[in-house]
Amino acid sequence: MRVDAFDFDLPNERIALRPARPRDAARMLVVDGGATIDAGVGDLPAWLRPGDCLVFNDTRVIPAQLEGRRGDARIGATLHKRIDVRRWQAFVRNAKRLRVGESVDFGAGVEALAEERLPDGSFILAFAGDEPVEVLLERAGTMPLPPYIAGKRATDDEDRADYQTMFAREDGAVAAPTAALHFTPGLLGALAKAGVLTETLTLHVGAGTFLPVKADDTEDHVMHAEWGRIDADTAARLNAVRASGGRVIAVGTTSLRLLESAAKDDGTIAAFAGDTAIFITPGYRFKAIDGLMTNFHLPRSTLFMLVSALMGLEIMQSAYRHAIEENYRFYSYGDASLLLPSG
Repeated sequence: MRVDAFDFDLPNERIALRPARPRDAARMLVVDGGATIDAGVGDLPAWLRPGDCLVFNDTRVIPAQLEGRRGDARIGATLHKRIDVRRWQAFVRNAKRLRVGESVDFGAGVEALAEERLPDGSFILAFAGDEPVEVLLERAGTMPLPPYIAGKRATDDEDRADYQTMFAREDGAVAAPTAALHFTPGLLGALAKAGVLTETLTLHVGAGTFLPVKADDTEDHVMHAEWGRIDADTAARLNAVRASGGRVIAVGTTSLRLLESAAKDDGTIAAFAGDTAIFITPGYRFKAIDGLMTNFHLPRSTLFMLVSALMGLEIMQSAYRHAIEENYRFYSYGDASLLLPSG
């Protein structure tokens, strides 16, 4: 499909620069089949059934944004994907001033060697010393806020907490699974009281999630790989949910993409550990999930393509028009949508 089919106009003032407080006070647009209903995140238990299961991503965002110098040149790096204990793939700003074999000083005693340049222009950075890279990042790094927020205000101490979900446990993400930012212990308690189950998986979200689609046709776009894991016990419990008539509702596109990567053709979910670069566009047949809770996404983005694949492009275009007209807040710190396809 042509990428411009997924374009829409979004007024700048609809982009949320801070999250709702409390988190579950955010609004929620329910798209139930072809119907569009205004609701709030706190209403979520009323939209789910006993025996349904919400699936969360327990990845934890690391302070993966680094600013440093190579000689007189200023070099910025956003870590994207862990290669091994000391090496990370990174997108580099001012990359023309960095050559393979040169070191970047990121301050606070943190240095990294530009070990390899990859075909997409990113670098493999090898961090010096014996301290765990996570310790180095806590010293020298900042939270990697999305460009549409970072371009409007500076990252601050509030973001250290705001850009982390209550499920965050496994270090490795450079972007938050933002649909889960809306959840609080109180909301989880209300869901449990309503008979709704919860499970977690891990997908370390990479900086590639923010990259624009530069191709004119979706067939020409290449996704960046991200690492994920679903253990065998979790897969078995999710299969039991569907076998008993419950629905599997992914919380966030990251959870959805990993579930679909792990699903067999018959819809059963298998244990999974490895990279996924799944790219979901209209025409895709969903196997593992029955619904999705997600935030509102960028025009022409792979994530707007994904929700259009789930609900239908015309339905999502109409839903987004409604959200814009009704002043919903967009993107990572914005409001939520609950997408429940017909059938």
